[in-house]
Amino acid sequence: MVIRRRRGWELRESAATPEAVFLGRRAVIKAIAAGPILASALRSAFAAEADPSAGLYPAKQNPRYTLDRPLTDEKLATTYNNFYEFGSQKSIASDAQALKIRPWTVKIDGLVENPLTVDVDDLLKKMPIEERLYRHRCVEAWSMAVPWSGFPMAALVEFAKPLGSAKYVQMVTFLDPKTAPGQKEFWYPWPYVEGVTIAEAGNELAFLVTGMYGKPVPKQDGAPLRLALPWKYGFKSVKSIVHFSFTEKRPVSFWETVQGSEYGFWANVNPEVPHPRWSQATERVLGTNERVPTLKWNGYGEFVAHLYDGLEKERLFV
Repeated sequence: MVIRRRRGWELRESAATPEAVFLGRRAVIKAIAAGPILASALRSAFAAEADPSAGLYPAKQNPRYTLDRPLTDEKLATTYNNFYEFGSQKSIASDAQALKIRPWTVKIDGLVENPLTVDVDDLLKKMPIEERLYRHRCVEAWSMAVPWSGFPMAALVEFAKPLGSAKYVQMVTFLDPKTAPGQKEFWYPWPYVEGVTIAEAGNELAFLVTGMYGKPVPKQDGAPLRLALPWKYGFKSVKSIVHFSFTEKRPVSFWETVQGSEYGFWANVNPEVPHPRWSQATERVLGTNERVPTLKWNGYGEFVAHLYDGLEKERLFV
Protein backbone atom coordinates (compact mmCIF):
# COMPACT_ATOMS: atom_id res chain seq x y z
CA MET A 1 0.00 0.00 0.00
CA VAL A 2 1.34 3.42 -0.96
CA ILE A 3 0.95 6.11 1.67
CA ARG A 4 1.03 9.59 0.21
CA ARG A 5 2.32 12.29 2.49
CA ARG A 6 1.08 15.81 1.80
CA ARG A 7 3.84 18.38 1.35
CA GLY A 8 3.77 21.46 3.55
CA TRP A 9 2.70 23.77 0.73
CA GLU A 10 -0.19 21.58 -0.46
CA LEU A 11 -3.81 22.40 0.44
CA ARG A 12 -6.41 19.92 1.53
CA GLU A 13 -9.21 19.52 -1.00
CA SER A 14 -11.69 20.84 1.56
CA ALA A 15 -9.73 24.11 1.80
CA ALA A 16 -9.80 24.80 -1.93
CA THR A 17 -12.31 27.32 -3.32
CA PRO A 18 -15.03 25.54 -5.34
CA GLU A 19 -14.81 26.20 -9.05
CA ALA A 20 -18.24 27.87 -9.28
CA VAL A 21 -17.39 30.30 -6.48
CA PHE A 22 -13.99 31.02 -8.00
CA LEU A 23 -15.50 31.78 -11.39
CA GLY A 24 -18.17 33.98 -9.78
CA ARG A 25 -15.52 36.02 -8.00
CA ARG A 26 -13.58 36.39 -11.24
CA ALA A 27 -16.71 37.71 -12.95
CA VAL A 28 -17.19 40.33 -10.25
CA ILE A 29 -13.54 41.41 -10.47
CA LYS A 30 -13.73 41.62 -14.25
CA ALA A 31 -16.89 43.74 -14.07
CA ILE A 32 -15.28 46.17 -11.66
CA ALA A 33 -12.08 46.31 -13.68
CA ALA A 34 -13.98 46.85 -16.93
CA GLY A 35 -15.09 50.28 -15.85
CA PRO A 36 -18.07 52.23 -14.54
CA ILE A 37 -20.63 50.89 -17.03
CA LEU A 38 -20.28 47.27 -16.04
CA ALA A 39 -19.81 48.19 -12.40
CA SER A 40 -23.08 50.12 -12.53
CA ALA A 41 -24.80 47.12 -14.09
CA LEU A 42 -23.43 44.95 -11.31
CA ARG A 43 -24.76 47.33 -8.65
CA SER A 44 -28.16 47.27 -10.36
CA ALA A 45 -28.16 43.48 -10.26
CA PHE A 46 -27.38 43.51 -6.56
CA ALA A 47 -30.14 46.10 -5.97
CA ALA A 48 -32.66 43.93 -7.81
CA GLU A 49 -31.70 41.00 -5.62
CA ALA A 50 -32.17 43.11 -2.47
CA ASP A 51 -35.54 44.53 -3.58
CA PRO A 52 -37.61 42.46 -6.03
CA SER A 53 -39.49 45.58 -7.12
CA ALA A 54 -36.37 47.30 -8.48
CA GLY A 55 -37.29 46.38 -12.05
CA LEU A 56 -40.41 48.58 -11.86
CA TYR A 57 -38.35 51.77 -11.85
CA PRO A 58 -37.95 54.28 -13.24
CA ALA A 59 -41.70 54.43 -13.83
CA LYS A 60 -43.35 56.54 -16.51
CA GLN A 61 -44.07 60.05 -15.25
CA ASN A 62 -47.68 61.22 -15.18
CA PRO A 63 -47.63 64.76 -16.69
CA ARG A 64 -50.81 65.77 -14.85
CA TYR A 65 -48.87 66.29 -11.63
CA THR A 66 -46.20 68.96 -12.05
CA LEU A 67 -44.26 71.27 -9.76
CA ASP A 68 -43.76 75.01 -9.39
CA ARG A 69 -40.30 74.53 -7.88
CA PRO A 70 -37.17 72.42 -8.48
CA LEU A 71 -36.99 68.90 -7.11
CA THR A 72 -35.30 68.54 -3.76
CA ASP A 73 -31.85 66.98 -3.99
CA GLU A 74 -32.20 63.22 -3.56
CA LYS A 75 -29.49 63.00 -0.91
CA LEU A 76 -31.26 65.58 1.23
CA ALA A 77 -34.73 64.06 0.81
CA THR A 78 -33.39 60.65 1.84
CA THR A 79 -31.37 61.79 4.85
CA TYR A 80 -33.64 64.40 6.46
CA ASN A 81 -36.46 62.22 7.71
CA ASN A 82 -39.13 61.87 10.36
CA PHE A 83 -39.52 58.20 11.28
CA TYR A 84 -40.20 58.01 15.01
CA GLU A 85 -39.97 54.24 14.97
CA PHE A 86 -36.20 54.77 14.70
CA GLY A 87 -35.88 57.91 16.79
CA SER A 88 -37.14 61.48 17.11
CA GLN A 89 -34.13 63.08 15.42
CA LYS A 90 -33.97 63.65 11.65
CA SER A 91 -30.77 61.65 11.06
CA ILE A 92 -32.27 58.16 11.25
CA ALA A 93 -31.40 56.98 7.73
CA SER A 94 -28.62 54.63 8.81
CA ASP A 95 -30.61 53.20 11.73
CA ALA A 96 -33.60 52.55 9.47
CA GLN A 97 -31.53 50.15 7.36
CA ALA A 98 -32.23 47.54 10.03
CA LEU A 99 -35.83 47.32 8.79
CA LYS A 100 -36.38 44.06 6.93
CA ILE A 101 -38.67 44.77 3.98
CA ARG A 102 -38.86 41.25 2.49
CA PRO A 103 -40.89 39.23 3.04
CA TRP A 104 -43.59 41.89 3.54
CA THR A 105 -47.29 41.21 3.59
CA VAL A 106 -50.21 43.62 3.55
CA LYS A 107 -53.45 42.77 5.34
CA ILE A 108 -56.74 44.15 4.01
CA ASP A 109 -59.79 43.61 6.17
CA GLY A 110 -62.79 45.19 7.88
CA LEU A 111 -65.80 46.15 5.82
CA VAL A 112 -64.67 44.52 2.57
CA GLU A 113 -66.11 41.72 0.43
CA ASN A 114 -63.19 39.34 0.97
CA PRO A 115 -60.59 40.06 3.66
CA LEU A 116 -57.14 38.92 2.58
CA THR A 117 -53.41 39.13 3.17
CA VAL A 118 -51.26 39.72 0.11
CA ASP A 119 -47.51 39.74 -0.50
CA VAL A 120 -46.39 43.27 -1.36
CA ASP A 121 -44.75 42.19 -4.62
CA ASP A 122 -47.89 40.35 -5.70
CA LEU A 123 -49.86 43.50 -4.90
CA LEU A 124 -47.54 45.67 -7.01
CA LYS A 125 -48.06 43.39 -10.00
CA LYS A 126 -51.75 44.25 -9.89
CA MET A 127 -51.27 48.02 -9.61
CA PRO A 128 -50.66 50.76 -12.25
CA ILE A 129 -47.19 52.01 -11.27
CA GLU A 130 -46.33 55.58 -12.31
CA GLU A 131 -44.24 58.55 -11.19
CA ARG A 132 -45.72 61.79 -9.85
CA LEU A 133 -44.03 65.03 -8.82
CA TYR A 134 -45.54 66.24 -5.54
CA ARG A 135 -44.90 68.96 -3.00
CA HIS A 136 -44.57 67.67 0.57
CA ARG A 137 -45.30 69.99 3.49
CA CYS A 138 -44.36 68.97 7.03
CA VAL A 139 -46.32 70.29 9.99
CA GLU A 140 -42.95 71.50 11.33
CA ALA A 141 -43.01 74.17 8.56
CA TRP A 142 -40.41 72.70 6.20
CA SER A 143 -41.11 71.41 2.72
CA MET A 144 -39.63 69.48 -0.18
CA ALA A 145 -40.51 68.49 -3.74
CA VAL A 146 -40.28 64.78 -4.53
CA PRO A 147 -40.65 62.43 -7.52
CA TRP A 148 -42.68 59.63 -5.95
CA SER A 149 -43.44 56.39 -7.76
CA GLY A 150 -46.38 54.19 -6.85
CA PHE A 151 -50.08 53.87 -7.59
CA PRO A 152 -53.32 55.72 -6.81
CA MET A 153 -54.85 54.77 -3.49
CA ALA A 154 -58.11 54.50 -5.41
CA ALA A 155 -56.67 51.41 -7.12
CA LEU A 156 -56.17 49.76 -3.73
CA VAL A 157 -59.73 50.69 -2.70
CA GLU A 158 -61.03 49.09 -5.87
CA PHE A 159 -58.89 46.01 -5.22
CA ALA A 160 -60.22 45.76 -1.65
CA LYS A 161 -63.89 46.01 -2.73
CA PRO A 162 -65.22 47.82 0.37
CA LEU A 163 -68.84 47.48 1.44
CA GLY A 164 -71.17 50.44 1.19
CA SER A 165 -71.03 50.87 4.97
CA ALA A 166 -67.27 51.61 4.94
CA LYS A 167 -66.62 55.30 5.59
CA TYR A 168 -62.93 55.33 6.54
CA VAL A 169 -59.66 53.56 5.80
CA GLN A 170 -57.40 52.94 8.77
CA MET A 171 -53.71 52.26 8.08
CA VAL A 172 -51.22 50.68 10.47
CA THR A 173 -47.45 50.46 10.23
CA PHE A 174 -45.21 47.56 11.28
CA LEU A 175 -44.57 46.71 14.94
CA ASP A 176 -41.11 45.33 15.75
CA PRO A 177 -39.39 46.93 18.78
CA LYS A 178 -36.34 44.68 18.35
CA THR A 179 -35.70 46.27 14.96
CA ALA A 180 -37.08 49.75 15.59
CA PRO A 181 -35.80 51.05 18.96
CA GLY A 182 -38.21 53.98 18.95
CA GLN A 183 -41.04 51.50 19.45
CA LYS A 184 -39.60 50.68 22.87
CA GLU A 185 -40.60 54.17 24.04
CA PHE A 186 -43.71 53.24 26.00
CA TRP A 187 -45.17 56.76 26.07
CA TYR A 188 -46.00 56.49 22.35
CA PRO A 189 -49.08 54.47 21.26
CA TRP A 190 -47.36 52.04 18.91
CA PRO A 191 -47.92 50.93 16.21
CA TYR A 192 -48.36 54.10 14.15
CA VAL A 193 -51.98 54.48 13.03
CA GLU A 194 -53.47 56.88 10.49
CA GLY A 195 -56.79 57.22 8.75
CA VAL A 196 -58.60 58.93 5.90
CA THR A 197 -62.17 59.02 4.69
CA ILE A 198 -63.25 56.81 1.79
CA ALA A 199 -63.69 60.00 -0.26
CA GLU A 200 -60.11 61.09 0.50
CA ALA A 201 -58.76 57.63 -0.28
CA GLY A 202 -60.54 57.72 -3.62
CA ASN A 203 -59.34 61.21 -4.53
CA GLU A 204 -56.95 61.21 -7.47
CA LEU A 205 -54.13 62.82 -5.44
CA ALA A 206 -54.02 60.11 -2.74
CA PHE A 207 -51.00 58.04 -3.71
CA LEU A 208 -49.45 54.88 -2.30
CA VAL A 209 -45.69 55.20 -2.69
CA THR A 210 -43.35 52.33 -3.55
CA GLY A 211 -40.52 54.25 -5.23
CA MET A 212 -38.64 57.53 -5.14
CA TYR A 213 -36.18 59.20 -7.53
CA GLY A 214 -36.59 56.39 -10.03
CA LYS A 215 -35.72 53.63 -7.53
CA PRO A 216 -37.48 51.65 -4.81
CA VAL A 217 -38.36 53.95 -1.93
CA PRO A 218 -35.60 53.83 0.74
CA LYS A 219 -36.32 52.31 4.12
CA GLN A 220 -36.01 55.65 5.91
CA ASP A 221 -38.65 57.12 3.59
CA GLY A 222 -41.19 54.39 4.29
CA ALA A 223 -40.29 51.25 2.33
CA PRO A 224 -41.82 49.20 0.96
CA LEU A 225 -45.23 50.94 1.01
CA ARG A 226 -46.16 54.39 2.31
CA LEU A 227 -48.82 57.00 1.71
CA ALA A 228 -48.47 60.45 0.09
CA LEU A 229 -51.26 62.99 0.67
CA PRO A 230 -49.79 66.21 -0.73
CA TRP A 231 -52.58 68.50 0.47
CA LYS A 232 -52.15 67.40 4.10
CA TYR A 233 -49.33 67.81 6.60
CA GLY A 234 -46.72 65.11 6.32
CA PHE A 235 -47.57 63.21 9.50
CA LYS A 236 -50.72 61.92 7.74
CA SER A 237 -48.53 60.12 5.18
CA VAL A 238 -47.97 56.95 7.17
CA LYS A 239 -44.86 54.88 6.38
CA SER A 240 -44.15 51.15 6.02
CA ILE A 241 -47.80 50.09 5.97
CA VAL A 242 -48.77 46.51 6.82
CA HIS A 243 -52.54 46.82 7.36
CA PHE A 244 -55.50 48.55 5.70
CA SER A 245 -58.82 48.25 7.52
CA PHE A 246 -62.08 49.62 6.15
CA THR A 247 -64.33 50.82 8.93
CA GLU A 248 -67.51 52.75 9.69
CA LYS A 249 -65.90 54.44 12.70
CA ARG A 250 -63.37 57.26 12.34
CA PRO A 251 -59.88 56.05 13.35
CA VAL A 252 -57.98 57.87 16.08
CA SER A 253 -54.54 58.53 14.65
CA PHE A 254 -51.15 58.21 16.36
CA TRP A 255 -50.57 61.93 16.84
CA GLU A 256 -54.16 62.57 17.90
CA THR A 257 -53.56 60.09 20.70
CA VAL A 258 -50.24 61.69 21.65
CA GLN A 259 -51.43 65.32 21.55
CA GLY A 260 -54.94 65.79 20.22
CA SER A 261 -54.96 69.53 20.93
CA GLU A 262 -52.17 70.04 18.38
CA TYR A 263 -52.71 67.31 15.79
CA GLY A 264 -56.18 66.65 14.42
CA PHE A 265 -57.66 64.00 12.17
CA TRP A 266 -57.88 66.13 9.02
CA ALA A 267 -54.53 67.98 9.07
CA ASN A 268 -55.14 69.89 5.82
CA VAL A 269 -52.50 72.51 5.08
CA ASN A 270 -53.64 76.10 5.76
CA PRO A 271 -51.27 79.07 6.26
CA GLU A 272 -54.02 81.00 8.06
CA VAL A 273 -54.33 78.49 10.90
CA PRO A 274 -51.18 78.35 13.04
CA HIS A 275 -49.97 75.35 14.95
CA PRO A 276 -50.35 76.13 18.67
CA ARG A 277 -46.56 76.58 18.91
CA TRP A 278 -45.57 78.15 15.57
CA SER A 279 -46.90 79.89 12.48
CA GLN A 280 -47.83 77.99 9.33
CA ALA A 281 -47.79 81.10 7.13
CA THR A 282 -44.43 80.24 5.55
CA GLU A 283 -42.25 77.18 5.09
CA ARG A 284 -38.51 76.47 4.83
CA VAL A 285 -37.64 74.81 1.52
CA LEU A 286 -35.11 72.05 2.12
CA GLY A 287 -31.80 72.62 0.41
CA THR A 288 -32.25 76.37 -0.02
CA ASN A 289 -33.03 77.71 3.47
CA GLU A 290 -35.45 79.95 1.60
CA ARG A 291 -38.75 80.72 3.26
CA VAL A 292 -41.72 80.87 0.93
CA PRO A 293 -45.43 81.49 1.55
CA THR A 294 -47.42 78.37 2.35
CA LEU A 295 -50.42 77.75 0.10
CA LYS A 296 -53.81 76.60 1.34
CA TRP A 297 -54.26 72.88 0.66
CA ASN A 298 -50.50 73.07 -0.17
CA GLY A 299 -51.56 74.42 -3.55
CA TYR A 300 -53.81 71.48 -4.43
CA GLY A 301 -57.18 73.10 -3.74
CA GLU A 302 -58.53 72.47 -7.25
CA PHE A 303 -58.24 68.73 -6.59
CA VAL A 304 -59.42 68.47 -2.99
CA ALA A 305 -61.29 71.52 -1.66
CA HIS A 306 -64.66 70.02 -2.64
CA LEU A 307 -64.05 67.06 -0.31
CA TYR A 308 -64.74 69.31 2.67
CA ASP A 309 -67.94 71.01 1.54
CA GLY A 310 -70.43 70.97 4.40
CA LEU A 311 -67.74 70.32 7.02
CA GLU A 312 -67.33 73.93 8.13
CA LYS A 313 -67.80 72.96 11.78
CA GLU A 314 -64.99 70.39 11.62
CA ARG A 315 -61.48 71.22 12.79
CA LEU A 316 -60.08 70.74 9.28
CA PHE A 317 -56.69 72.35 9.80
CA VAL A 318 -53.94 71.98 12.36
